[in-house]
Amino acid sequence: MEEAKVVLLGSGFSMFGMRAKIALAEKGIKYEYIEEDVTNKSPLLHEMNPIHKKIPVLIHHGRPICESLIIVEYIDMVWQNNSPLLPLDPYLKAQARFWADFVDQKVYHASKRVWISKGEEQEMAKKDFLESLKQLEEFLGDKPYFGGDTFGFVDVALIPFYCWFYTYETFGNFKVEAVCPKLISWAKRCMQRESVFKTLADEKELYEAVLDYKTKFILN
Repeated sequence: MEEAKVVLLGSGFSMFGMRAKIALAEKGIKYEYIEEDVTNKSPLLHEMNPIHKKIPVLIHHGRPICESLIIVEYIDMVWQNNSPLLPLDPYLKAQARFWADFVDQKVYHASKRVWISKGEEQEMAKKDFLESLKQLEEFLGDKPYFGGDTFGFVDVALIPFYCWFYTYETFGNFKVEAVCPKLISWAKRCMQRESVFKTLADEKELYEAVLDYKTKFILN
């Protein structure tokens, strides 16, 4: 592996890997992509992320950077002259980090429970998931993007979940747009960006993959 090469270890349907791809695309950075099988992790992944052994991992100058939001911030700092993702203002930067962390702590955990659980637990998961989206929609307000007029850090953190909405809606029997229409308008706006529409997985293929995974590893 060349020292200066940029390498991304990811998995096609991972919203966390999509974050790194979008950030690299926004910056116009060429990189080598290595698809990981999350059920049979490679020696390289074990070597580069020995603590968590999870994707994504960005390898730059032969050194690993782990955790998707840390990767996105690293990309923004290293290639700071191209399409800044985090604002310069300390308060606005802190706000962006807060809401990106909110996506991880609230949206992700609730959304996963929507397709894994059933019955009362699923109903509670749906409620938590939609409540977290409503809070994000309130923060978005009438702005084109979460950071204002420009696509930024919180947008990168959340938009990969959009291609998962079909899966959540199908398993949970609900529609996000019925509850958060402004958030869907924001997502469609983001989808007009090349970095986004070329990165996000096909929602039907993703659903089939999740269904297959659930059949093999959860229902059995």
